[in-house]
Amino acid sequence: MRTLLYLTLGLSAGCAAAGVRQATPAPAPAAAPAAASQAAAESMSVDRAQYPSTYRRHPNPPVLIRNATIMTATGQEIRNGSILFKDGRIVAVGEKVDAPADAAVVDGAGKYVTPGLIDDHSHLGVYAAPGTEAESDGNEATNPVTAEVWAEHSFWPQDPQIPLAIAGGITTIQALPGSANLIGGRSAILKLVPARTVQEMKFPGARYGLKMACGENPKRVYGRRGGPATRMGNMAGYRSAFTQAETYRRRWDTWRKDHKGDPPERNLRLETLAEVLRGNMYVQNHCYRADEMAQMIDLAHEFGFKIRSFHHAVESYKIADLLAKEGTSVSVWADWWGFKEEAMDGIQQNAALNQHAGGRPLIHSDSPSGIQRLNQEAAKAMYAGVRAGIPITRDQALRWITVNPAWTLGLDSIVGTLEPGKMADVVVWSGDPFSIYSKAVQVYNDGWLVYDRADAAHQPRTDFELGRAPAPGSDR
Repeated sequence: MRTLLYLTLGLSAGCAAAGVRQATPAPAPAAAPAAASQAAAESMSVDRAQYPSTYRRHPNPPVLIRNATIMTATGQEIRNGSILFKDGRIVAVGEKVDAPADAAVVDGAGKYVTPGLIDDHSHLGVYAAPGTEAESDGNEATNPVTAEVWAEHSFWPQDPQIPLAIAGGITTIQALPGSANLIGGRSAILKLVPARTVQEMKFPGARYGLKMACGENPKRVYGRRGGPATRMGNMAGYRSAFTQAETYRRRWDTWRKDHKGDPPERNLRLETLAEVLRGNMYVQNHCYRADEMAQMIDLAHEFGFKIRSFHHAVESYKIADLLAKEGTSVSVWADWWGFKEEAMDGIQQNAALNQHAGGRPLIHSDSPSGIQRLNQEAAKAMYAGVRAGIPITRDQALRWITVNPAWTLGLDSIVGTLEPGKMADVVVWSGDPFSIYSKAVQVYNDGWLVYDRADAAHQPRTDFELGRAPAPGSDR
């Protein structure tokens, strides 16, 4: 069925394209095509749009949710409050909000409302279900440095794990390459909505992230394949790559000033690293040990870039003050550790201690299961801190899965809090989102009702699930 559907779509698109060609005006005088041909010959692919987002907001009537507890992630929790959004944007939040005549009114009595949840470390789509070798597309483990690869070129929008994450209140993800390589490639920042292509999911205007990895993984993968085999080999590999990127960036920046002579030869690997050096791409660094995080900060200082976030960061509590001073966030688990040597020294208070030190912690999943329960992961980390006497507030814990990951992706001015003017990424919960018994009952992405637990028409399925998933309307 999937094959027939896609063939039909392809034929329709082909017919449409043929129709456009037939409607093209008559050719201009002979000189014009020659000029156009010359311009095309002089144009370069580097100057053209590269895989641009085709995301479009889904239309939805205005929505007023009232009588709910509104958790804004701005320090304010409004009991019996209301939130109004229209045309994809939040219009008003407060104790009383008037609804326009055409608004859909949702009674939120007994329910809670939060911003859409954001997972800044996901492998959905690149390690798609059912998890066979055919769907293993996250690690280009052919060279220690593969900055030239982009996660979006592996991403499968039909991954049946995506609807499950949506049902867990997730509205935005960063899909990352795996951690086999020193430099694994570009991430993809995606709106979590049903789509046929990854371009339809790409968050408009979002910066790319660059996946880097410290420690055991690159050593294990390449130790018997030409290296690196040690942590000092890892560091030498990073330095070599960025040294080449410095030269590449300088050549291109010089040529772009005056366009004298032929442009430098294009190198896709160095092109990505040059964007990091220019400050246009955020480094997302898989790193467990405190000493290695400190050394990666030294590396960033050497080459003049910033590390946006250390991912996993099991030992980040040991250098929480250093990370806070550096302005680097930590993307951590609530209680995953001990599965390999560099992950042995974990504690449940990791996020809370980073918060207490003035840092910017956030809870990530790195798991197709964990992403469905990110609210519960934040709750575990919050209560672990509170039990240890660290004064973590509910608002701070909510920020760990909303505005802090939004900042890590460079999107905190657009999403992550419930404020007028922000994108209407909104989740309605059956109860307190920090309770294990609460579930997302409605999920709005950019103002569109993408999921409704009570309405089978708003419970997205992929065609992969046909004949396998529970019947529409049943509880997943």
